[in-house]
Formats: sequence, C-alpha cells, structure tokens
Amino acid sequence: MRIERAAVIGAGVMGSGIAAHVANAGVPVLLLDIVPPQANNRNALAEAAVERMLKAEPAPFMSKAAARLVTAGNLEDDLARLAEVDWIVEAVVENAEVKRALYAKLEALRKKGSILSSNTSTIPLAKLTEGLPKSFARDFLITHFFNPPRYMRLLEIVAGPSTRKTATEAIRRFADERLGKGVVECKDTPGFIANRIGTLWLQVAVGSAFELELSVEEADAVAGRPMGVPKTGVFGLLDLVGIDLMPHVAASMLASLPAGDMYRSLFKEIPLVGKMIAEGLTGRKGKGGFYRLQRKDGGERVKESIDLKTGAYAPSTKPQLESIGAARKGGLKALVEHPDKGGQYAWRVLSHTLAYAAALVPEIADTIPAVDQAMRLGYAWRYGPFELIDQLGTGWFAEKLKAAGMTVPPLLERAGGRPFYKTDAGKLHYLKTDGEYAELTRPAGVLLLADIKRASEPLARNASAALWDIGDGVVCLEFRSKMNAMDPDILDLVQKAIKLVKEKYKALVIYNEADNFSVGANIGLALFAANVALWPMIEEMVAKGQATYKALKYAPFPVVAAPSGMALGGGCEILLHSSAVQAHAESYMGLVEVGVGLVPGWGGCKEVLTRWLRNPKRPGGPMPAIGKAFEMIGTAQVAKSAFEAKEMLLLRESDAITMNRDRLLADAKAKALKLAKRYKAPEPAAEIRLPGRSAKVALELAVEGLRRQGKATAHDVTVSGELATVLSGGDTDITETLGEDDLTRLERRAFMTLVRSEATLERIEHMLETGKPLRN
Repeated sequence: MRIERAAVIGAGVMGSGIAAHVANAGVPVLLLDIVPPQANNRNALAEAAVERMLKAEPAPFMSKAAARLVTAGNLEDDLARLAEVDWIVEAVVENAEVKRALYAKLEALRKKGSILSSNTSTIPLAKLTEGLPKSFARDFLITHFFNPPRYMRLLEIVAGPSTRKTATEAIRRFADERLGKGVVECKDTPGFIANRIGTLWLQVAVGSAFELELSVEEADAVAGRPMGVPKTGVFGLLDLVGIDLMPHVAASMLASLPAGDMYRSLFKEIPLVGKMIAEGLTGRKGKGGFYRLQRKDGGERVKESIDLKTGAYAPSTKPQLESIGAARKGGLKALVEHPDKGGQYAWRVLSHTLAYAAALVPEIADTIPAVDQAMRLGYAWRYGPFELIDQLGTGWFAEKLKAAGMTVPPLLERAGGRPFYKTDAGKLHYLKTDGEYAELTRPAGVLLLADIKRASEPLARNASAALWDIGDGVVCLEFRSKMNAMDPDILDLVQKAIKLVKEKYKALVIYNEADNFSVGANIGLALFAANVALWPMIEEMVAKGQATYKALKYAPFPVVAAPSGMALGGGCEILLHSSAVQAHAESYMGLVEVGVGLVPGWGGCKEVLTRWLRNPKRPGGPMPAIGKAFEMIGTAQVAKSAFEAKEMLLLRESDAITMNRDRLLADAKAKALKLAKRYKAPEPAAEIRLPGRSAKVALELAVEGLRRQGKATAHDVTVSGELATVLSGGDTDITETLGEDDLTRLERRAFMTLVRSEATLERIEHMLETGKPLRN
C-alpha cells in the first residue's frame, strides 16, 4: 500500500516534529491534540505547534511551503477525519492506559487497512495491544522517531507477532524513500536498540567523570571526537536534550530492564544533577546546564562550565590531557592505554558500553550491522559499537576485559580474535551470531561510493580528488581535500574528468560521502599567496576556476552534481554550472564569499544573476533580478534545505531532490544515464542587457543607508560596491549586450581588487583562525 495521507495525534515537540517531516515528504498530514479547557479556539494546541515550528531553529520544516500541508485539528471534532488517512502516528503521553483508551476510539473510526503506530520509546508493544482486537493488532506497530525528527535519521520499527508483514513493509519503504530514514527493525525489548545502549553509555560516562574527578571539558574532549562522538561529547549532549530528562529515562529503564542487567549495577543517583534540575539548570532550554553562556560587562558572552565537585561555574578552559594527544597520533587503542585520568576514563566508558552492546546481540537485534546503524543514526556516532571494537581488536578487547575482571560477552568470545567486519573479494562481510561471516547487502536502490572504493581502484586521483568508475558508463568525481575545499588539484581533476568522460564514458556525477559536499574555495591558499604578493598566481587560480566550470557547463555529456550538507562558495558554483543537480534534501547551498571580504569569482555572480533575469515570475526590467542577486550574494544567504535552494533559484525546477542520503548516488547516476540518452551540449547562453552605472548607484545607496544605521561596516560598503559593479554590468548601459565572458571578467576584476585589500585579508585570516566572519 502507498502512504498518501497521514495523521499525527499529539502536537507536542515530537508529534508536531513528525507531522512537519511527513509534510516535508509532500504528504498531507492531519495534526490533532486535545481541546484546551475553556478555549475559544478548539484547535489552539495544534495551530500553536505549527506556528512555533515556523519560527523554530533548527527548522522542522524544510520549506515554509511544507507547513501548508499540515492541517490542525482536535480530538473531539476531527476524529472522523481519520477515516481518510493511510497512516496514523500516535505521539501522546507515555502512559499505556491513556494510549490504549485512544486506540479503542481509533479502531472504530479508522479506514480499513490503515496502519497505526506509536512513537513510544519506553512501552513494550505487547503492553500497548493488551485487550485490543486482532484487527487492531495486525495493523499496529511501533515507529520510534528520534528528536528532532527532520534531522535525526534513525527510525526504529518494532512489529508484533500479529502485525501483518505488508504493514511493516509499507512503513519501512515510506520511511526510507520518502522520509529519508535509516530504518532498523528492532525486537520488543526495553529501549529497543539505540536508547538501550545510549542510556548506559550516558550513565557510565557521567558517573565515571564524577568518580575520576574530570572536568566537563575533559570528559567531553575524551568521550567526544576521539571516540567518533559529536563534539558535544556527553555533557554537551545532555545540555542539548535537557538534563531534566535524565531521571525520567533512568526510571523507565530501571522499571523495565531485566534483573542482572549491567545498567542496574552502574546506576547511581548524582546529587549535583538533582540540584541542577531543582534550580532550573536543565541545559540549553533552561538557565544553563553543564555549560552556559554568561554576558559580562561590556556585553561579551563568555562560555562557562560547572565544577562537578562544587557546582560552581567558572570560565570554560581547554583540556590539557596527554591522552587526547595520544589519541590523535595513535588512535583509540592509544587513548585507552594511556595512564592519565583521560585514558582511564576512556577505558571505563568504552569497556562498559562496548561490552554491553556485544552482550545484547541477538537479544535486541539479530545482527551487529543493525546495532551499529542504530547508534550511528540515533546518536550521531561516527562508528557503531562493533566498529569501535574492531578498532581496538576483538582479541585485545576480550583479554583486556578479562584482566579487568569483567565478563566477556559470548559474541566476543565467538569472534575468537577475528574482526566483526572484514573485506573479502571486495565485499564487506560481518560476523553472525553463529560465528560465521555473511555479506553485508544494501537495500535495492542504494549505491555507496564506499562499497565501490572497497572493490576497485580509482581511474585517476591526486591529493584532493579522485575519479571512480561507478558502472554503466558513469564516472564519479569525488572531492577528498580537507572540508572538501576547492583547490587547484580539484580543478585539475575536473579537467581530466572532462577529457576522460568525453573519450570513453557517458556521463559524470560529482559526489562524495563526506559530511559536507564542499565548504568553498581553499582561502588559505589565497591568503598565503597574498601575503607574499603572488597576485598573478591568485588571478591565475581565479581564471582557471572560471574556465574549468565553463568547460563543465558546456561539456558534450551530462554532468550531474549530487550535494549533501554544505555546498558553499566554490562548492555552490560547481552546482550552478552542472547540467543537472540531484540534491540530498539536507543540502545547504549559498554564495558566502562576502564573509571573507570577496565576491564569487568562479561564475557564481553570473549564474545567479542570469537565473533571476530569466525567471518567468520576475517583474519586468532587469532591476528586480539585479536586486535579488545583490541581496542573496551580498548578505551571504544560505538555503537551509534543497527545497529552499529551489525557491532561491540555486536549484532549477528540473533539478531533483533525494530524501535518503544513502540513495543519493544511485539517484544521481540514474539521472545522468537518463540525460545521456539524448544529450546535447547546451547552446552558449544568450546575451543580456544590464543598466550599468545607474543600477550600481541604486545598490550603493541602499548599502550606504545600512551603514548609517550601523547594520553595515566600512568594508561591507567596499565589498558591496564591487559586487554592485559586477551585477550591474560594469561600464555599460541598457543599450549594450553582455555575454558570459564579460560577466566573468567583471567577477575576476572585482575579486582581484578585493583580495589586495588589507581588510579582506584580515577577514580571511580571522575566518581561518576562528571559523567565524570578522565584521570590519
């Protein structure tokens, strides 16, 4: 069956977030909640939830237009409308009796064959279906989303013994393809997979920090990046999700876990945490948490952290543990073997967490890849527990556990020193619970570059990029520089790719599996060259980028760019010059060069301007388009999703969006092959007419007004003036025509003028040092 309409019951943070994400998928969704006592507006709770989400950051909606697909209602007047929907998600209070009473009402009203699921994270499915008819149980399952539903990729599905397979498959397919989720099927056990392991990890990490007398900064530095955990670490994560959730999670786990579970032996109430909650120090949503930002005299905001001994705040300091340096050089094993308290802490956290995970298979899931995927997607770990054990070595880890007097899990014993994952004949295999290996297969429609790289050698490569044959006559260009910053090596390989594909292949896909597609040009190179006055070298790099991107645009074969994450500056410009884009929904695109005192120099100004000039919806005359391009580029606007990028014309109407990151390469390849069937290189762009100086003066007057209001700095005025020159057409008027090369020459001239400016070099240096723009 297809999910064409949905409903969510419960307009709290989770319920409304689920509704928003269903709307992101283009599916109409009904959002219902109770009628508030003595309310004039009976839909007040659901309507307020939608309004709140429209203002929230990070935004639950991928586009404000998606909010129009959410219809607010209430549980008294609108229950009959549930007969129209294919999937009902319940997200009400975590109370089994309340949920069952609701289900009894829904059973009498819902459409025959519709699917009903609960977002519970604490109540077993068997308990939720007690006393309800078989007709209900066959259509019921648990769909456990992680908060926030738009951004956290994990969806845990729990089916009961009576749940029909077609219902489970319909939700799995919809969640995968339309919602972009990594779906993991779990067993009906406490906490399912991610929270079962994650709550123990948090418990041992917090408790051990107190016992070993680490500061919160030291604990987060050790239990963060060295272990592949987001930079928030443990205490930063608790601040993010809310410290007041800790007692509720603990109570739920203690009420449901079996006797003898490791969590029970590790659990201890921490007085400081109780005191913090009582004082409203619940994290980012409260007055502060383990960290807080305090405004000092003069308005400066200073980051402080709490002392785990005294409960007093002091300015946050950078940890100076030798074990952290050891981890950077020698990896995870060097960290846990280091004798300082950081090494001891790392071993305490990892030994318990990894041993616990290994002991729970097959209780919570049948395979180790399911557990690893759940922790990667649910807690944003870079590596799952079994991947971490492989980094340490299964034999070494087992011996270390024995030496510490800890139980070695049967699955670890069964490994017998062999890794949990291995590559055999170019294919990834994993260890099963019977001690044999099985090939790790991907779902239909999933193509990962990691798998291709495991089984083949690149067609060409250098320090910053590589070319891969991904089959059927399609070549993939992969960026691999730091942060995928565009540099001369990447430009060289783009040129090589054009020649190679022209001679032997059908199409080119530009794609990588890093967190970000590309953060833009390597400004460190520009700063170095400027500091030694190598102006010809800088101008040559600008000209080379322009020529390379133009060659891509007019290549005799389709070029499909497939971004995910940030595609900024030069990374955005390569998208603008591609034949087509197949974008991951979570792509953040924009031309942000003004932040470092420059203007886009690789054709970005040209492409954005001409797209707005040719936009059929624009008002007459060139000024509205010039003004829109000036606003977008001059304020460094970044689309916060691929859907917003379409609204900004950074993506064309014909460009496509993929919701599931794992399906992006396959979708891009399919798009490239479809285009290749009848592809012809585009004709040179038609010439345009621009007003020249009159338009520039109008733009400069607007910026001068902002400067007088204190909203623009002196150098903002300078940078905007150069941008205005490019977008207005320079020394021209409306009677003359300009081509692409005329606009790129203006870009290059503006770029070179600004890069010689001391204020621009200060901005570049500040960005490289701090990662933040300088307002000078």
